[in-house]
Amino acid sequence: MSDFSPASGLAPWQRTAAGAGLLAADGSIAPTIFAEMSALASSTGAINLGQGFPDEDGPAEVLEAARQAIADGVNQYPPGLGMPVLREAIAAHQLRWYGIELDAASEVLVTAGATEALAATLLAFVDTGDEVVTFEPYYDAYAAIIARAGGVHRTVPLHWSRDSGAGNGNGSGSGSGWRPDHDEVRAAVTDRTRVILVNSPHNPTGAVLDAETLALVVELAERHDALIVTDEVYEHLVFGAPHTPIATLPGARARTISISSGGKTFSTTGWKIGWLTAPAPLVTAVLAVKQYLTYVNGAPFQPAIATGLGLPDAFFTDAATALAAKRDVLAAGLEAAGFALSLPEAGYFVIADAAPLGFADGAELCRALPGLAGVVGVPVTAFVHPDRQGDYASLVRFAFCKRREVLEEASARLARLSAG
Repeated sequence: MSDFSPASGLAPWQRTAAGAGLLAADGSIAPTIFAEMSALASSTGAINLGQGFPDEDGPAEVLEAARQAIADGVNQYPPGLGMPVLREAIAAHQLRWYGIELDAASEVLVTAGATEALAATLLAFVDTGDEVVTFEPYYDAYAAIIARAGGVHRTVPLHWSRDSGAGNGNGSGSGSGWRPDHDEVRAAVTDRTRVILVNSPHNPTGAVLDAETLALVVELAERHDALIVTDEVYEHLVFGAPHTPIATLPGARARTISISSGGKTFSTTGWKIGWLTAPAPLVTAVLAVKQYLTYVNGAPFQPAIATGLGLPDAFFTDAATALAAKRDVLAAGLEAAGFALSLPEAGYFVIADAAPLGFADGAELCRALPGLAGVVGVPVTAFVHPDRQGDYASLVRFAFCKRREVLEEASARLARLSAG
């Protein structure tokens, strides 16, 4: 468990950058690793498996609905909460998949992607000195937003057991091999905790938190009167058991803000249509902040995502099956190249350990990889606090949300590492 307090004496923008690990000692701001690696891919012609965006369009029905909405004149400000057609579709989706009954008029808020939902939520509820607990590695925006809010970021590491079925004595093993130590979770959550932020399915590890861990989060949130905020953007891209929202657990609903988006599910990441669902008083509090961020967004894309949420079950199961097959293509290539792998249970990414190839520094390998193999990845150290990077130093995240032929070509190029 680690405790990262906001640095004193910094301007708010500097504090935000420092939270994300981007503020240098001289006060300058480094580009994010994602921008750096994407620029490297562009300049070298390497295959970009660094950023998590698909390279093919989503379902035709969803794309056509957006075109039709534009043609029909749906091009001005939508309502502040989001268009009724989308809010109703989100409520119907939660009932259909998880049995969660929502009032679409008061318990659903449409946002500019999941990231705005996260930002508005943390800014709404986290005050100076409040503690926010996340698992580590974590989506980099978490640390930046917590710091901007003046909060204290406390992290609980996810431990990679190379025997993925073994677990660590706290319940059944995680298929990806990544799981938290429950004693470390208990130590992290105290009466100073304002928010427990849970990302499952998890980026970057692809882990799906088990039932025992989710139940522990609810137990601790109740004991210490903390809010639970969930990031569930990969909810339909799971490769085993169906996703279980923490809001469905006994005692969780009244204190949980659940966040998701259409970008990952429907391969429309550029549309930035996200949402959150929660009891009405929590939605009202978040809206008080959100309305002064983007106010509203994506009018013609909102009915299109509503169309997507209403697609038959087969679309969702087929999308996960197709993505799992892509995972296996890239995983086979990485293993053939000599990496040790953590096979993800969900999401867009696979974690590869470069240590067996003789690379102790994953960031150094990522910067050299375009020249060595014509492929770009992202070091996992981009998702951990600078003080903890040694624990993850040799790990690299690769995205498999690409066309199969791209992954096959990337795998062939990576073979150069073992050949050399």
